[in-house]
Amino acid sequence: MANSTQLKSGALLEQMKLHLSTDAGKEITKKVGLVYQINIAPKKIGFNEEIYVVDLKKGEVKKGPYEGGKPDATFSFTDEDFFKVATGKMNPQIAFMRGAMKVKGSLSAAQKFTPDIFPKPSKM
Repeated sequence: MANSTQLKSGALLEQMKLHLSTDAGKEITKKVGLVYQINIAPKKIGFNEEIYVVDLKKGEVKKGPYEGGKPDATFSFTDEDFFKVATGKMNPQIAFMRGAMKVKGSLSAAQKFTPDIFPKPSKM
């Protein structure tokens, strides 16, 4: 198991941590109010996954599985597909239909998982 691979998604989730501490991020927390667990695999879903929790109740992003019971929804992606969905290059519903994204838990909670919750890439 080579865990030395740096996931693009990891950097994106680090940015999200900062984003949630801003006023715009606090608005998202207020509006969504759900907890998502995101399993990101370097190449194939289910293998060597890195797990992150995006807690939009508390406004936090943490690495590791959710410890406060069950998350509202759990997503599984490959690194590439998560990056595409989070940056708005792939529609989450299309990703789901193509099998690029797997969902467990509440589908109504899953539907609130949109590119809008992620920080916009900064434009110079």
